[in-house]
Amino acid sequence: MKKIFFLSIALVLSLAATHAQGIEFFHGTFAEGLAKAKTENKLIFMDAYAEWCGPCKRMAATVFVDEKVGKFMNSNFICLKMDMEKGEGPDLSRKYDVSAYPTLLFLNAEGGLVQRNVGALPTDGFITTARQALGKIDNSKEFEKAYTEGKREPELIYSYVRSLNRAGKSSLKIVNDYLQKADMSSPMTQKIIFEGTSQADSKVFDLLVKNRAAIAALYSEQQVKDRIEEAIEKTAANAVQFKSVELQNEAKAKMKAHLPEKADAFAAASDMTFFKATSDVKNYCKACETALKKGGKNDARSLYAIAKQMTDAFPNEKPVLQDAEKYLKKAAENGGLVEYYYLYAQTLHRNGKKSDALTNAEKALKLAQTTQANAVPAIQQLIEQIKTQG
Repeated sequence: MKKIFFLSIALVLSLAATHAQGIEFFHGTFAEGLAKAKTENKLIFMDAYAEWCGPCKRMAATVFVDEKVGKFMNSNFICLKMDMEKGEGPDLSRKYDVSAYPTLLFLNAEGGLVQRNVGALPTDGFITTARQALGKIDNSKEFEKAYTEGKREPELIYSYVRSLNRAGKSSLKIVNDYLQKADMSSPMTQKIIFEGTSQADSKVFDLLVKNRAAIAALYSEQQVKDRIEEAIEKTAANAVQFKSVELQNEAKAKMKAHLPEKADAFAAASDMTFFKATSDVKNYCKACETALKKGGKNDARSLYAIAKQMTDAFPNEKPVLQDAEKYLKKAAENGGLVEYYYLYAQTLHRNGKKSDALTNAEKALKLAQTTQANAVPAIQQLIEQIKTQG
């Protein structure tokens, strides 16, 4: 469910043309990167690439500049880009046995290999891979032992909470127990609040926004904004998982209250995901229309993107298909790409419009024969289906 939610968020933010910062790569030497990782208690991510590598360039142009990727990687890793054929690259290539590009290396602060992945990954796959690497470094057990023995020093609580979060384990109980008697003005308590804020429907989230200025002074305003957004997104994902209208409304209300500049796009995206999960076709269609309006987009790419998501979500629901048909008509007329005509023809066929479906499938075929030959067999199959199935 979380994956579906974040896909919808990504779609609507792209419709809104949000240009945000991606990965902040460290530009020092490898040794300096290790030292920084040790100081900040983080893992290292190293993009081992070659200048001539096409997949490397695609990841650099798409995945590494993605806002979600940037938030996650900048919070948890010291990120390095190393050309394996220049400078320190050849030595590092031999050390970590890099023979194909890109090789994505996840290292500990001593330079030990935690995880290796070879080949380019899409945005969601890359984040999943990075999470897997984090989960392999689980030192929460040593803090759990001290905690069980009764130790409650703020520094230990902070390290325990941080280690639980990195390992993908819940830290809410530890945080809530500590905060019952904590001095809220203490910088260490404020750091625990920051680290312990994992979802918006929690007491610790309320403490984060209440102490926002003080916590921002310890970190930065942007880091606090990112943490608020991540927590709200987690609550929205929980709303989908439990089909809870209350959680859904709470997530939207808190985004509007604390990050108003993102509220409209977030509300549209989370509504799309929620109403898909609850099979509420009528409200799903409204949410899709709102997503386009709030994004201020009426271009072919945006219309196609949302229609594709609609037809994937509800391939047999007439209200959805009728709206998708409307968006695809504009996309095909204004964009003129093979995939636009192909999906438009599919949707017309599902809506029982055989003649129009055949006309647009033939337009897709004609385009594909000159610009996209690999799409020809699928289009020919669609044409045959339209002719035989009626």
